[in-house]
This record gives sequence, C-alpha cells and structure tokens, in this order.
Amino acid sequence: MSRIDSPPSGPVPYERDLALKFLRDMLRIRRFEEKSAELYGEEKIRGFLHLYIGEEAVAVGALHALEPGDNVVATYREHGHALVRGVPIESIMAEMYGKHEGCSRGRGGSMHLFDARTRFFGGNAIVGGGLPLAVGLALADRMQGTERVTACFFGEGAMAEGAFHESMNLAALWHLPVLFCCENNLYAMGTALERSESQTDLCAKAASYNVPTLRADGQDIVSVHETTERAQRDVRKGRGPFFVEYQTYRFRAHSMFDPELYRDKHEVEEWKARGPLHTFSARLKAEGKLTEEEFLALDREALAEVDRAVAFAEAGSWEPVEDLARDLYTTEPEGT
Repeated sequence: MSRIDSPPSGPVPYERDLALKFLRDMLRIRRFEEKSAELYGEEKIRGFLHLYIGEEAVAVGALHALEPGDNVVATYREHGHALVRGVPIESIMAEMYGKHEGCSRGRGGSMHLFDARTRFFGGNAIVGGGLPLAVGLALADRMQGTERVTACFFGEGAMAEGAFHESMNLAALWHLPVLFCCENNLYAMGTALERSESQTDLCAKAASYNVPTLRADGQDIVSVHETTERAQRDVRKGRGPFFVEYQTYRFRAHSMFDPELYRDKHEVEEWKARGPLHTFSARLKAEGKLTEEEFLALDREALAEVDRAVAFAEAGSWEPVEDLARDLYTTEPEGT
C-alpha cells in the first residue's frame, strides 16, 4: 500500500492542559493494549482480541470533540474508545477477563464492551453491525425530540457491507443526526483496500448518498480533533448525517490469530515513523509544552492505572452458575 506521508508536524493549537490530556489518553490506550496482549499470551484473556495500537489518535481526537450526552457505537476494536469515553478501566479489564464485575457482566468480553451510563453502546463483533444500530439510536432521538449526536465508528471493510449502504441511505433520507466515523487502516481484516473495493475513494462513496464528507490524517490528533469538531457541529445544527474518513494504520495484526502475511514489514515500520504518540509528544516538546520528565511521569501513571485494573480483574468473581440463564429468555406477564 502507498499513502505513507511525512510524520505529522506543525504547531499544536491547544493550551497545555488540553494537549496533555490528549497525550495522557493516548498513553492510557497504548499501555492498556500492550498489557492486554501480554495477558492474552498468559491465557488470562481468552477468545478474540483486536488491538488498537497505532490508531490511538482517532479515538482520542474524535471522542473529545463530542459531548457527554452523545451516543457512541463502536466496533470490536473498541477498548480505546471505551477508555476515552469514560468507561471505568477496571470494569473494562474485568470484562476482558470474563469476570462478573465487567462492564457487560463478563458475558461480552473484548468485542462487546457496553456502558449505558456513558452512552457507550458497544462493541459489536459483526462487521458493519453497529451502523444500523446508530441509525436506530439517532431515529429514536429524533422521534423523542432529543438533541444529540450519534457517533458510529467502523472500519473501511464495513463499507463493502450492505448494512453500510442501507444505513447511509436511511440516515440521509430521514435527515438523522449520525456522525459516521470511518477508521480506514487500509487492510480491513487482511485484504488491501484496492483488492476489495472498486471505489477506493471512501469519501466519494459516502458522498453518493448526498452526505457531506471530510478526510483527516488519523495519525495526527490535531487533524482528527479539528475535523471531528467541524463535522459534529454540522450534525448538531440539524443538517443531517456527516461522514469522516480517518486515514490511520494499525501497527499490530488484525487479531491475535492473524499471521499477517498480507503486508510488508518494512511498510509497517514506515508507518510507525508516523506514530501518533511519539510525533505528538515531539511537537509538544518543541513548543515547550512538555518535558521528557513529564512524559515519563504520564507514562508511569498510565502503567500504574493499568496495573490497578489488572489487580481488580484478578480479584473479580465468575458469574454464579445459577445466573447463567439470566436474560436469555423472557416470559409474558400473567394476564396478557
């Protein structure tokens, strides 16, 4: 694949506190994901595991452009989104372990994180499965007169699914407040974009539904945040849906079972030179908003937070056997 540009550079247009908040959240995601990979190797985390390493700027930049009352729908690569959204890290890690204290009571695992309090509605293991859910949430808000944006994250692979086209069409037709956030990491599950899509200009594909579009450098948190700010303002003004493509790259394999035979290792290293963590921290240092000692302190905080989450998960409990059938069936109330 091509499209390897020079590393993100230029001034950071944020006050120091906000800039450090962005950096802190990217570090939290990176350390959480690295620990998850380690725990998976130890068989503490089972099932499927999809890591977000390399894409941290998208979740942090985009979610910080939203409001607390907005809806968020994500994919199976959603640990970072859940963290930034405010889902407690302890409940996320407990869910990864399958423990009862997890945010989905241990029943969802890595791919099905859920937290109604923060309006984080998944986590969805089906490619494109969150798209119609986002349209439904936005329709419900419209019918109830609630002013709220529904942000739906999905990969470029989902744009080959019928659910994408149906969802875009209905959102545009009904003028619904959906912010479609496409995390284009070029390879979907393991197939290069130009080998699976006849139209590789994703914004052109979205625009065919009369939906406005923008494109952001997904490795540059400034680009992500500013682009998302502009898009969500448009949606919030009642102008209907908006599509944003974040051009990003995952540094790790699609999942822990992926032999990663579809891309060249040299390409991965070239993309790592555009990594969001070290390029953003370098820009902050150049502007005097961050010192190396402060960076290391933030990193230690992130590591300690992850360690506390692991301890919480380790001490957690398994769901009681007598509760295993809970929520599986429902019965009609007497007299109906």
